[in-house]
Amino acid sequence: MSIPATPRARRTRDRIQAVALDLFEQHGYAATTVDRIADAAGITPMTFFRHYPTKDAVVVTDPFDPLVAAAVGAQPADLPPLERVRRGLLAALDAVDPDDDEVARRRVAVVAAEPTLRPAVVAATAATETAIVDRLVADGTPRLDASVAAAACLAACTAALLAADPAAPLHATVGRALDVLAGTP
Repeated sequence: MSIPATPRARRTRDRIQAVALDLFEQHGYAATTVDRIADAAGITPMTFFRHYPTKDAVVVTDPFDPLVAAAVGAQPADLPPLERVRRGLLAALDAVDPDDDEVARRRVAVVAAEPTLRPAVVAATAATETAIVDRLVADGTPRLDASVAAAACLAACTAALLAADPAAPLHATVGRALDVLAGTP
């Protein structure tokens, strides 16, 4: 799902997400309904669904896929695909502002506490993987090599995020996972 184009729509989307995260943290993901989120955000359920197709999407959808794909593409083409993806993910993380880092950490904490969200995480990760693979293939990397590199890096990031201290900065957690892949733990 793409981010709404207007500043007003973006503010509404951000407000929905902030309210939802507050409610998930206070009452648990399963106990929080879309109606409850909409009411607390001062919107209708229909407005909620204009911004997020499902309750899961509030937690697993992020705007970073184009940024990640561009950062991977900006890495030197002579690097092995795994290293291009690894460095691209680190570069993309450098571009995340502190507010987005905080929201991402809150989202990860909700996912880590709620196993029923794992299928939604897998679907969201698949979208990121596709964006990375498409970028590498466009630059001449064989599809198999691109797929393996993207899958390995994203699996390392997901594993680290789900096992990490929720207070740790996103960059540090993901950086650690990507260092392990590079053989520099």
